Amino acid sequence: MKNDESSTTTLYQVASAAGVSPATVSRFLNGTAKVSDDKRRSIERVIGELNYKPNRLAQSLKMGSTRTIGVLTQALESGYFNGAMVGIEDAVKAAGYALLIMSGHWHADEEAERVELLIGRRVDGVAILTGHMSDQQILDFSKRVPIVAFGRKMTGERMQGFSLDNYAGACEAVDYLVQQGHRRIAFITGPADHSDARARLAGYYDTLARHKIEVDPRLVVPGDFQESSGLLAVNQLLAENQRFTAIFASNDLSAYGARLALYRRNIRVPEDISIVGFDDLHSSMYTTPPLTTVRQPLYEAGIGIGRMMLSLLGHEQPPVEIPPLSLVVRESVRLV
Repeated sequence: MKNDESSTTTLYQVASAAGVSPATVSRFLNGTAKVSDDKRRSIERVIGELNYKPNRLAQSLKMGSTRTIGVLTQALESGYFNGAMVGIEDAVKAAGYALLIMSGHWHADEEAERVELLIGRRVDGVAILTGHMSDQQILDFSKRVPIVAFGRKMTGERMQGFSLDNYAGACEAVDYLVQQGHRRIAFITGPADHSDARARLAGYYDTLARHKIEVDPRLVVPGDFQESSGLLAVNQLLAENQRFTAIFASNDLSAYGARLALYRRNIRVPEDISIVGFDDLHSSMYTTPPLTTVRQPLYEAGIGIGRMMLSLLGHEQPPVEIPPLSLVVRESVRLV
């Protein structure tokens, strides 16, 4: 039988040319045990020279594994989770895993249905990128398949969860605006039932209080993390003749909408109104003007998610150091 071979080169030929046993080559390909650096380099060299392509289906059947990680994201079109998904893919591909991605669209029932579909496709594990499912639902799913949940501070026998410090990021953004002389700072919120949005709102309130700046509730306008909500929020502020010198948007997409609303009223940024966003999406460095925003290390978080998943699947992994959120100062804020 030649379960682990391509049409031209077999695993046994790779082992012979590399001077190792077929079992060593198999362990290297499957990632099921550590291989010494010398043997690893030799195997990699021979694989390249012989253009060896292992039969992944045969490997999966033999190991009882599909070598697939399911990823539940929310809205592929938003771009927010792209960095995290790239990080997950980079973390798991060296171990021979591929991603199967589905969207939950911020609906708990749809998210649960998608996880069921992923489990039905026999994925080896599921990474959940935030969402509205309850912690108990996720813990129940983890009894059936290993789970790593981003945006959740929870652990279980077959699951790990972690989140970034959105509160600290919001505090840094508001601190910066205050340091630039702003006292009338409007805030465009995120969805009320979203934990990240609540943390950012708390950071806004607490930082103003720390600077002994009274919060004007009329400057806190509801949003939903979409561009349209930023546009509508600024239209509301202007229609009500609210007085403010800066806007802190709960995410970059809301900031884009806010910027458009100001542009349509011939209000200049930052000369008339300053804007700060949150996320540091790739496009934020190309807005007019380039957007000052809080950077979320989403790629690094994705690496962490991928390595946590591999650990749950029995692969030894190095620890992951995820950098803190940080303010990226560009040109959308001025000193007043």
